[in-house]
Amino acid sequence: MRTLSRSLALVLASASPLLAQEAGGRVNLLSPSGGVMFWTLIIFIVLLVVLSRFAFRPLLAAVEAREHALEDALQSAKRDREEAARVLAEQRAQLDASRGEAQKLIADGRAAAEKMRADLLEQTRQQQQELLERARRDIDAERDRAIADLRREAVDLAIASASKVIERNLDDQANRQLVENFLGSLAPAGAQPSR
Repeated sequence: MRTLSRSLALVLASASPLLAQEAGGRVNLLSPSGGVMFWTLIIFIVLLVVLSRFAFRPLLAAVEAREHALEDALQSAKRDREEAARVLAEQRAQLDASRGEAQKLIADGRAAAEKMRADLLEQTRQQQQELLERARRDIDAERDRAIADLRREAVDLAIASASKVIERNLDDQANRQLVENFLGSLAPAGAQPSR
């Protein structure tokens, strides 16, 4: 900075006599003058050196720093955008996988419910069939018991009536056997006699 101020003072000191000489007459700014051109060139070179040392370097450094910061910001934005795209793709893949899994679970649930329904229907049919068969067996057993009871009563009635008719009481066991054989030879009530 000191050299700049010294250089400016030196230029002004040397330029003032020239300005004083030319001040006496009319100055034509368009006509070339050797002294003015020399001093203009010197001032330009000094100003260029001073500016390049003290102004251009810091300005260029600031511009380069700003350029690097912008490049870094662009690279960071690019990385962030790529990361966001990757995360979005992962989220979409997970969402698709979740949807597929949900559809599979729904399908499995429906299949399990249908299987359970079919099993329950089959179990109900089996229980119904067992109940029908048990009822038929019970009915057959009751019918056989009723027929046996009816035969016993018929035998007892026949023996009692035959005893009254003959007025004598035959041996109970022999009479019972005779009547049972007779009743056994008869066809059941609902059956047709064979020809």
